[in-house]
Amino acid sequence: MSYKNLLSAGRIGRLHLRNRIIMAPMGSNFAEADGTCGERIQAYYEARAAGGAGLLIMGVCAVAFPAGTAEPYQVGVSEDRFIPGLSQLAARVHRHGAKIAMQLQHAGKTAARDIAEGRELWVPSMPPPMKTDMMAALTPEELRGFISGNRGRPSVRVMDKADITQMIEWFAAAAVRAQQAGFDGVEIHAAHSYIIAGFLSPYYNRRDDEYGGSIDNRARLMLEVLREVRRRTGEDFGVWLRLDAAELHTEGGITLDECKQFARMAEQAGADAVSVSAYATIKSGVAFTEAPLVQQPAGFLEWATEVRSAVRIPVIAVGRIEPELADSAIADGRCDFVAMARKMLADPELPNKLMRGDAAAIRPCIYCYVCVSQIFVNERVKCAVNPFTGNESRKLILPADPARHVVVVGGGPAGLEAARLASLRGMRVTLLERSSQLGGTLFFAALPYPENGKLLDNLVHQVRQLPIDVRLNTEASPQMLRELGADHVLVANGASRVPPHIPGADGAHVWSGDELRRLMTGDRAQQVARSKLSVLQRGMLMAGTLIGATRSTSALRQLSRLWMPLGKQVVIIGGGLVGLELAEFLAERGRSVSVVEPTESLGRELSIVRRWRVLDNLRKHSVAMHRQTSVVAIDQCQVHCLDENGGAFSLPADSVVIALGAAPQGDLAEQLTRSGIAVSRIGDCNEVGYIEGALRSATDAVLAL
Repeated sequence: MSYKNLLSAGRIGRLHLRNRIIMAPMGSNFAEADGTCGERIQAYYEARAAGGAGLLIMGVCAVAFPAGTAEPYQVGVSEDRFIPGLSQLAARVHRHGAKIAMQLQHAGKTAARDIAEGRELWVPSMPPPMKTDMMAALTPEELRGFISGNRGRPSVRVMDKADITQMIEWFAAAAVRAQQAGFDGVEIHAAHSYIIAGFLSPYYNRRDDEYGGSIDNRARLMLEVLREVRRRTGEDFGVWLRLDAAELHTEGGITLDECKQFARMAEQAGADAVSVSAYATIKSGVAFTEAPLVQQPAGFLEWATEVRSAVRIPVIAVGRIEPELADSAIADGRCDFVAMARKMLADPELPNKLMRGDAAAIRPCIYCYVCVSQIFVNERVKCAVNPFTGNESRKLILPADPARHVVVVGGGPAGLEAARLASLRGMRVTLLERSSQLGGTLFFAALPYPENGKLLDNLVHQVRQLPIDVRLNTEASPQMLRELGADHVLVANGASRVPPHIPGADGAHVWSGDELRRLMTGDRAQQVARSKLSVLQRGMLMAGTLIGATRSTSALRQLSRLWMPLGKQVVIIGGGLVGLELAEFLAERGRSVSVVEPTESLGRELSIVRRWRVLDNLRKHSVAMHRQTSVVAIDQCQVHCLDENGGAFSLPADSVVIALGAAPQGDLAEQLTRSGIAVSRIGDCNEVGYIEGALRSATDAVLAL
């Protein structure tokens, strides 16, 4: 695709943009503790500007800092002392031809830092009580750091007229500071239940004065803020709003029709554009992935299209919109600009790669929610697929001695990433993979969660684009590595999975995760097939191999709906990341699944938000989940268990999968070290860390060479 519409120049008010790709505003926790913009956040935004985006919108800048903040490292814009750091940031962005705006925010009732630090919560009226189960899925460690944890009953301040005047002043003065710092515009955050959205919402606004009741009254604060910002900054400065198209799971909340009316009012009051988002009352954790952080692809696009039909100013669409759809949506007049947040964390070079015609090189977001889950526990944002995010000034790909020969052993995610980075540093690279295809455990992980397959495709594509000598069906040995003349070896041969000592665990119907992986990926699959499969099942596996189904994750996913070597009733021993994602996969294919987890926490290795989604899906599929439960024996048709109180019970099982016992596989690395070869261990053979850990360890090891 040419992406000619997405890459065409555009205009928001008098602000000219080189393309229609916007980095959406997103809290990062990259500011300093005092709210200033230091090197970390400046380098973070500069990388996205260098990556080719037309406009960056700096997320949740606090107009009343430290009051009204929801994050411990939020950008402040409430005093002139913030201007120097902001000015440096804007200059670094402009150096690369991008524009930058600041999203102005006061968190209102969700100002978690106000609760934590003993300040009053400013609200339009007393918030209705709400019950949520979002805390139930958290581990004890996460509960201790959770941003909305139990910190005592907050003091709530229902805003009076003087407070409203103060709020307008905060927003307007912050906009002036943004302009003084060299920013090109501001986005007024009037969504996500923050203070202005609280006034807009008939659910949260129960006032009986001129700021409550009718839609005109509820919009009054928004319009007064907008007009005052425009008055003080002038016509050449960009000013627009972010609005909720709807408040989901909120009886009597903002509706799409009201959003369209708010958008028309904003246009008449001088707004240059409208960004259309949404919000869900978080009665359960999974609601967070309906809005504001949508899991459904293009989940808000139809709403943006509706708003665009109501106004003449540009409309910015957000919410998991892929570049292909973004291009066609702009071409069809459904929106004018597309804002991306998570995609720009995963690959700041996304716009440049589209311009180069190499979309396959874009590192995909796998929607694992690691990034936003960090915010909930007061940590800096990170990206599972991009270890450079938030470390742009500290992790640099610098040239190395090109004569150095690095051999990577293992073609899983750690090995592929290590080979790529070493080649980019100018090293000579050889990649050895024991099986007949690249991917390792990532290939297997793409079956229950297809987004992982996109990451695998990207890693393989990038490796194939570089002068890397890839050797499949090749097992590494000290002699081979000496013959290759390896100066340094990066061992990425994964984890070993030693099953627990359970009577009956050696039965033919009992599978380890490693055996399933080998069967599906072709890594010594025949050894597994001979011990675990009947003659008929072996024939079906051979047929799948012959037609190439076992070499494609998408084909294998389809084949798995017709046949798998597992019975109708499956017990999975281990409720971590592997066990829960496998349970999801099997339940969606008609299996009756039970999960047995020995500890108190399910899905500990999953990010908080992803865990909410998985557990919700398992409940919908009636998967039985037994925590603090031990397995004492396995027989031909049952798994015998003890609960946390020592009570015995049994679960019916045609098949059993043991998803426990993963540990670093260090034998090869130790053998090579004893042979006098310089070795670094990366990925799961160093420390079991799944995709995020694999890519991070590969990056750190290669940059240290």
